[in-house]
Amino acid sequence: MSGISRKLGFPEKPNPQEWRETEQRSSRFAGLETWGTSEVLKALLGGQMQALNAVWAALDDLEAAVDSAAQRLQTGEGRLVYVGAGTSGRLGVLDGIELIPTFGWPDERLLYGLAGGEAGLLHSQERAEDSAEVGRNFILEHDVGANDVVLGLAASGTTPFTRAAIQAARASGALTIALANNPESPMLYDADHHILLRTGAEVLAGSTRLSAGTSQKAALNLFSTGLMVRLKKVYRGYMVDMQLTNTKLTQRAKDMVVALTGCSQERATAALQESDNQIKLAVLIVFGATKIQATNVLAETRGDLGESLQVLGLHQPD
Repeated sequence: MSGISRKLGFPEKPNPQEWRETEQRSSRFAGLETWGTSEVLKALLGGQMQALNAVWAALDDLEAAVDSAAQRLQTGEGRLVYVGAGTSGRLGVLDGIELIPTFGWPDERLLYGLAGGEAGLLHSQERAEDSAEVGRNFILEHDVGANDVVLGLAASGTTPFTRAAIQAARASGALTIALANNPESPMLYDADHHILLRTGAEVLAGSTRLSAGTSQKAALNLFSTGLMVRLKKVYRGYMVDMQLTNTKLTQRAKDMVVALTGCSQERATAALQESDNQIKLAVLIVFGATKIQATNVLAETRGDLGESLQVLGLHQPD
């Protein structure tokens, strides 16, 4: 604990009233309800800008978390587990769900520990976050272990459900990452990687769906996208493991193949059909590989399209 304290620049045993910044009332916004709508909106926007500054300050810790998570998940066996309550928990679910169509991340390699369960997505389940036992049992019941990466999100950094889940996951050997908005949050000490998003007092005292929520959403965007880049799901700026789940994405995939190979739309369409709508396979097929060759080399290179092209000695456009 003392190491983290020194790194973040906070006292060894802080006064809870001092470090629970997200619960504090800022005198700047006293009488907010009497302001004009334009001034209210500017104040709220200022809080959003402050949230992004907090993410910027945490980039080094995000980098370390991304690299560690990529190393843990690159074997193709581990799961990405999101744990949280309320706004934080819902943001985790949103981030994870988007990885499936965007990067082709397998649904079976995602797990959500949301306080209150699925009901908590649509309806407030505020008391559910107070149960440490439920959080701990979630990890145990799903056999979270050494192959998995667990992200715990809590603005306060004190949520019993989330803290217990992170503690249990770390004890089971999983890689644990904690994102919290208060300095010296207890949850920061529970995890292998701690990411402090210090957003301070909210424009509306205690309403952490505002600045704290924005900072968590932005940090998750960076974390999960950076992770997918490290796991070779991006090539030359394209999402080459994207799932073709609608007309728009099917056309986007054709455009990717055309851009990456220089072929015609017709050739791209045929290659995608032959590859069962797998963009990486389609690119290798356009360049002259058979479907079997392309499948085998992608397996050998753990899905690295650039390396696969080199192994097969195929031409890559500048």
